[in-house]
Amino acid sequence: MPLYRPPSEAYSLIIQVTLGCSHNKCTFCSMYKSKKFKIKPLEVIKNEIDIFRRYYKHVERIFLADGDALIIPMEKLRDIILYIKEVFPECERITMYGSPKSIEKKSDDELKELRKLGVKMIYLGLESGSNEVLEDIKKGFSSEQLIKVGRKVKKSGIKLSATVIAGLGGTKKTHQHAVDTGKMLGAISPDYVGVLSLMVEPNTELYDLLKAGEFTILEDKAVLQEIKEMIKNIDANEKIVFRSNHASNYANLKGVLPDDKQRLIDEIDYYLSNQKLKREEYRRL
Repeated sequence: MPLYRPPSEAYSLIIQVTLGCSHNKCTFCSMYKSKKFKIKPLEVIKNEIDIFRRYYKHVERIFLADGDALIIPMEKLRDIILYIKEVFPECERITMYGSPKSIEKKSDDELKELRKLGVKMIYLGLESGSNEVLEDIKKGFSSEQLIKVGRKVKKSGIKLSATVIAGLGGTKKTHQHAVDTGKMLGAISPDYVGVLSLMVEPNTELYDLLKAGEFTILEDKAVLQEIKEMIKNIDANEKIVFRSNHASNYANLKGVLPDDKQRLIDEIDYYLSNQKLKREEYRRL
């Protein structure tokens, strides 16, 4: 079964503490459809950590997989992290995906404890700031609720890396998706924002809607136009490292908001006017 990690964890040791995603209902996502969610037994996890120690002499970064490791009850998650630190005392950074539900379930004190234990960053899929789009994709949370859980992570001192998906509203809801997502990002001000561009995968509800003519994807330049509108609406009160360098994107953008806001907009305009964009066959998730 496939194992997924954020691009920034390419050089991290991946320890799989859960299988699948605790939500696993999003209409666009095919990543965990082949897996029934479960938390692995503690003894199995500890045994795998011991095996990794035999093969890796020096590990500074560890990513806890799968799609929602933060959902593990605090007592067990604490035991896992403490054992990691015992076996890999040189480890400087532990990261994981967190769903809105798992962040909501953790108390402020529990998140602060995780930070003290060495959890440096939580990856959160926001997807959209539009309540209509969030309802369409069956995210299970409103924009207001996503802002609340995003701020909760920030308050704990754990860094927040958030992802949103350009094109997720299709042609019908592109404007509201762009504007509302930008406003949501400004309200949260995550430490990092990664923009992906929608790729409709087989074996998803969104794929069925596309085939039925009930959803229309944006063309490449319309996706860039949407990202531009998104950036214009990010009113950040803290610095945000902004990236659209994921392999799904038509153009690579990087900057720090709010300082680089106009430069990013100008770069998009340049791409729209002068540059050939990435061909479809080179895009991937």
